[in-house]
Amino acid sequence: MSETFCVTINSCRENGDKATVGFVVATAALGSGKDTLVFLSTDGVWAAVKEEAATVVEGGPFKPLTELIENFMEAGGRVIACAPCCKKRDIDQEQLFGKVEIAGGAVLVEWLSNGAPNVSF
Repeated sequence: MSETFCVTINSCRENGDKATVGFVVATAALGSGKDTLVFLSTDGVWAAVKEEAATVVEGGPFKPLTELIENFMEAGGRVIACAPCCKKRDIDQEQLFGKVEIAGGAVLVEWLSNGAPNVSF
């Protein structure tokens, strides 16, 4: 069984619920002892933008997206925002949560090539 896990999120502005649930699942993977990566692509890169994430508050049983992201990273989770996706949206490093990395798809391919299961939201 793999010791790593990956969650890919490709929606935030279009559907904040997907970003929220993606980070809930990623945090559950960390809690299960998995080294966990969240890869944000297309519309999902907006989740890495502090001001944008603050607008996603799904309510009900879910914490606000900002709190979910901060808790995930503080617990040791890794967040990558797709470099070309950020560039297309004029998103730069200064807008992002402090520990979010901007990188290309090669990082995702490397992570998955080690046998990490992947779920996508």
